[in-house]
Amino acid sequence: MTTIPENMLANLFENVVTQFVKDNLESIMKAEIKHFMEDEQEGQRNSRNGYYKRSLHTKYGLIEDLSVPRDRNSHFQTQLFEPYQRRDGWLEEAVIQMYKSGMGTRDVARFIESMFGSHYSPTTVSNITATVLEDIQHWQARPLQKRYSVIYLDGLYIKLKRRTVSGEVIYFAMGIDEDGRRQILGFYVGGQESSNGWREVLKDLYNRGAQEVLLGVFDGLPGLEEAFQETYPKADVQHCIVHKVRATFPKIRVEHKTDVINDLKTIYNAVDREMALAAFDAVKARWGKLYPKEMKSWENQLPTLLTFYTYPAAIKNAIYTSNAIERMNKEFRKRLRPMNSLTTIDAAEKIIYLQCIEYNELSAERVRTGFGMPEVKQKLAELFETRYPQPLE
Repeated sequence: MTTIPENMLANLFENVVTQFVKDNLESIMKAEIKHFMEDEQEGQRNSRNGYYKRSLHTKYGLIEDLSVPRDRNSHFQTQLFEPYQRRDGWLEEAVIQMYKSGMGTRDVARFIESMFGSHYSPTTVSNITATVLEDIQHWQARPLQKRYSVIYLDGLYIKLKRRTVSGEVIYFAMGIDEDGRRQILGFYVGGQESSNGWREVLKDLYNRGAQEVLLGVFDGLPGLEEAFQETYPKADVQHCIVHKVRATFPKIRVEHKTDVINDLKTIYNAVDREMALAAFDAVKARWGKLYPKEMKSWENQLPTLLTFYTYPAAIKNAIYTSNAIERMNKEFRKRLRPMNSLTTIDAAEKIIYLQCIEYNELSAERVRTGFGMPEVKQKLAELFETRYPQPLE
């Protein structure tokens, strides 16, 4: 029995595939010129004029001696590729995908050259990825839905180069719409995180159409709650409980940490708000003398830490922390890490935009847990109608 070497088998398979693609491309072009000649106006004295040969790089391999039909007046142009195009666009798309995955322009250029023998300079790679800049402008200005049950806010710090390298924030806004689908609403690059920065973000969301919101979920950054309620005075605020626990943890002695954290859990794991308040009283009675500042801080913030009890229990896990947007930021941070620092705001916006598009595509058809339940939808609809009554027609 004759055994075909693996590399020979691979070459045979590649040849079969490229020949199949070539045959189909030529068949399509024959049909194209046939219809073209039929549509030519009478009296133009035009006719077919054989073929010319050319090559074309495709994702299936290099196709050589591709027969392209032509007419005597040189009016015919196939719709499959441009006259001087030598690639079908797949490599450029691959460049964008590699850039999106976190590879820097130099890394992409080296990879392309080593794999395909095509010399792409870092500048060329940057120019290819620059094709998304116009898309970013449209995406950032796109209209938003009028109603969002929840809006999450969180910042992600990146290293950005402006002569020197320094950490700057990317402001992220994420929303859950009336249908329970979660989407990134926008991102805003630059500067240090501040309440004024968030005020501009929220103003942009409102101006793009997101004007009726039930709940904002975010951490306790000073001034953020006020900025949010300036834009959405009828919305509730839920401060992230996980952030609050993390902020408390370092201030507790080692020998008390486990007991304090377990006691704090009894507050936000209570069955309702009344039980949660009673649980806090018990925690304060036990730890108030040892940690008076920490207990006072919890007491002052309880109204916004326990807001989630106003909403159906089925969506508690989605709203009592900002974990949803933090998980997204964690993934973005992982993609950005190989780049060390981004050289310009354009570079930062390109990579973040590509990540946002991917995230939104994956989330587009998924209803978040609990939000699709009829009783939850009814409760949220009632809250919308109470806070934002629609005018009678």
